[in-house]
Amino acid sequence: LHCLHPCLTPTTLRHLNLIVHALLCTTGRITITGMARWTDTGARIRTLQRFFASSLPWSHIFWLLFLRHHFHSDQTYILAGDETVVSKAGKKTHGLDRFFSSIMQRPIPSVAFFSFALVSPTTRRAVPLCIEQVIRTDAEKAASKAKAKAKAKAAKHPQPTQKVGRPKGSKTKPKTDLPLSPELQRIQRLLHDLLSLLGGTVPLTYLALDGHFGTAPAIAMVRGSGLHIISKLRSNAALYLPYDGPYGGRGPRRRYGEKLDLKAMPGRFLRETRVEDGIETWIYQVTALQREVAKPLNVVVLVKTNLRTGKRAHVVLFSSDMTLPSDQVIDFYSLRFQIE
Repeated sequence: LHCLHPCLTPTTLRHLNLIVHALLCTTGRITITGMARWTDTGARIRTLQRFFASSLPWSHIFWLLFLRHHFHSDQTYILAGDETVVSKAGKKTHGLDRFFSSIMQRPIPSVAFFSFALVSPTTRRAVPLCIEQVIRTDAEKAASKAKAKAKAKAAKHPQPTQKVGRPKGSKTKPKTDLPLSPELQRIQRLLHDLLSLLGGTVPLTYLALDGHFGTAPAIAMVRGSGLHIISKLRSNAALYLPYDGPYGGRGPRRRYGEKLDLKAMPGRFLRETRVEDGIETWIYQVTALQREVAKPLNVVVLVKTNLRTGKRAHVVLFSSDMTLPSDQVIDFYSLRFQIE
């Protein structure tokens, strides 16, 4: 830990050294009392409480540790982001709220943390650089309640089929200037702070995020930060082929061609077929358009078939980098799981 001298005092560094040793030795749930049992003289309960109550430049600490112990100039890195939810009972915990748990498949009382990590495709190891507790603002809570209310209303009172054509009085809005939700604004701030900390020392091109960020505002947020996004779309996403037919003769040229059937992809887009452990996987790659997104997307569809039962399922990955091969889109997206 000697590389941390530029950002920590000798006393803080000594306490951190004892705490790291205690964390590695402690089994079960980590508590201050449990860590105090495993530390040497000089780190009692009060000392640990003061240490964790102090404000430390954790992003700078992680960055110095990465440069000293993990950075290799001959390797490439991608940035991965993810949110972790930890169940928590009670009412006094700071930041306690109802967050969606992917394990429980429903919102639960918990605390959440959002993190960014650098992942090496060569070693397939992730090094966290930024971890921040998610404290939902009043604006985020209001937006979440409004979304849930609108969803419940739509399910209770289905709207009649809309008339074909453009609504009267509507105006064309640029798809690049999409409003960001309070959640995306918070993540954008974290991303900008992290990129300024890196300062170009580690060349970054891609940011891998989960399917929650497979939306037009999230794509615009990442592209506005100078990175390409790699994420996942909904299994029923409305994707269209670019129109390559003749000009209609008047007005702007038609942009959208036929709609893609993700369950029955055209054979001309097939890139690879593989069979492993009784699962047959067909990999398709296509340049597709989505009405909410300004630019075309590099879409990779994985159709998996269980050869024993005949059941089929498909996953839709995408990247904003149109030159990225299908195998790298799959590989880079799978690296996101290294930080979970």
